[in-house]
Amino acid sequence: MGIPSIPEVTLSASEHRRLERLACLGAAQGDVDARFLLSEIQRAEIVPDRAARLDSIVTMGSWVTFWVNWGLLCETKQLVYPEDYASERTQIPVMSPLGAALVGLKVGSEIPFLAAGRTNVVRIESVSRTDPNDVVRVLFGGPMQGQKRFDDDDPGPSAA
Repeated sequence: MGIPSIPEVTLSASEHRRLERLACLGAAQGDVDARFLLSEIQRAEIVPDRAARLDSIVTMGSWVTFWVNWGLLCETKQLVYPEDYASERTQIPVMSPLGAALVGLKVGSEIPFLAAGRTNVVRIESVSRTDPNDVVRVLFGGPMQGQKRFDDDDPGPSAA
């Protein structure tokens, strides 16, 4: 397969401002990933923060399901700002090559990105605003912090 054409990028007004500041700072320090992010931000269409079309766009904090290089493994991770990055297993920092490629893309888009000296291609399968594992935690795990499980009728210990 050939390299796909460059897809449209859409950003909310508030994310655009914050990402542009972040990318400019990194680019000024010579960060190649920040330069790529800045180029993506500069070609983005800016929409109001509450635009309905953002529901199918990879935004900061959203959970994105994607394929890299049409591999066998489809992954779901959350796109986060550098200061919110805490887990390689569940998150992608926006200042990474993959994070910069993902931000602002819509479901079905594909884009090439450079990582470790190699050109890769990522394809967006789905976007969600909530952690896809929350349903699993509610159904199979213990109660989520501060929330009651659906089947918890027990009022707790009582005096006899």
